[in-house]
Amino acid sequence: MKKLILGVALGALLTACAPDVSQTDTAAPAAATPARSAVEELHFRTLVLDTHLDTPAYFHDPKYTFSKRGDFDVDGTHVDLPRMNEGGLDGGFWVIFTAQGPLDEASYLAARNLAVLRQMSIREMAAKYSDHVELAFSTADAERIAAAGKKIVFQSMENAYPLGTDISMLDTFYVGGLRMIAPVHFRNSQFADSATDVSEAYGGLSPLGEELVRSANRLGLILDGSHASDNTVRDMMAISTTPLILSHSGPKAIYDHPRNVPDDLLIAIAEDGGVIQINAYGAYLEALPASAERLDTIAALQAEYGSDTSSMDDATRDAYRAAYEALNKQFPAPRSTFEKFMEHLLYTLELVGPDHVGVGADWDGGGGVDGMKDIVDLPKVTAALVEAGYSEEDIAKIWSGNLLRLMSEVEAARSSDLTSPQVLN
Repeated sequence: MKKLILGVALGALLTACAPDVSQTDTAAPAAATPARSAVEELHFRTLVLDTHLDTPAYFHDPKYTFSKRGDFDVDGTHVDLPRMNEGGLDGGFWVIFTAQGPLDEASYLAARNLAVLRQMSIREMAAKYSDHVELAFSTADAERIAAAGKKIVFQSMENAYPLGTDISMLDTFYVGGLRMIAPVHFRNSQFADSATDVSEAYGGLSPLGEELVRSANRLGLILDGSHASDNTVRDMMAISTTPLILSHSGPKAIYDHPRNVPDDLLIAIAEDGGVIQINAYGAYLEALPASAERLDTIAALQAEYGSDTSSMDDATRDAYRAAYEALNKQFPAPRSTFEKFMEHLLYTLELVGPDHVGVGADWDGGGGVDGMKDIVDLPKVTAALVEAGYSEEDIAKIWSGNLLRLMSEVEAARSSDLTSPQVLN
């Protein structure tokens, strides 16, 4: 049984160890499990949650099966059920992602349909593999699911773009299980300025974005400032009645990238009770110059197809993605390292303390580094934290306790009487 440690605020809970899941369809006997070290035992008795799992993007891919073990070096994936068991990942927030497109009604409708389908795919996954995973709608659900030895499936929305201009759509996604929302992604949305757009549109939140924050507070949704501009994050903090999360971000002091956050803002988020989840997306960890061959091939692809996938028809988008996959195999992108990821994590821990830091590695969304190529390597993070002098209580907070403490606060502040969702049977 996995030991569920949520920190002082939530108390210690009974634990359970998830059953092994066969990695293949054969009946061959399993190899003997090697003895675990003391640090590995610590890792596997701690509740380990990640706040940004982009894996639902694969759920309708015929080449991906959640119950079968993949291989990053072969298929580029990071997360599946066998590897969750191998790496001690107990679940987290599974992402409803929609790329930013034009700000018009037709595009909003198309994005809404895509987001509804993505949410359905997450619920379908939970129903299909109900012996091993379960949808979670609250901290109480997380505690119960972990105690039963199952994987926890929370839902988040990266980019509120699919809501269009109708904030009431947030209620619909909430009923389906949504519990975290970020207003923006790579480009400015109708709600807010992005950290990576070329220019500001609103100077932070738009009036519609302010309404989104208030609606999220009413429903009991965690507000996520990842991908938002610094001014957007400050606006969110000023309006929100609950602390924020950065579900997959990093410190600008280690690498000055627009997606990373300056010290003063990280400290302000922590002092407000928020949580900063450190990502493992190599391009945000350090400068990684690509080879001339890779850059030339990317330029040729963009000249042929363009670079905005949201404006492509289905056939063009499929051709572009296939060509990009071939490019990545021929001229791989440069990769960061586990040591650089830990530098970001340890710096943030030193800056704001272990009560306000966690991990959101951006698995299946571009995360992963040399030395931690997929979730099988998660015990290395625990080992590095032990080596750095962090206690078991600290490590439990970092892996899940801080997140669930924040979620409890958001739940307690909820004012909506919207009917709780039901699990698919």
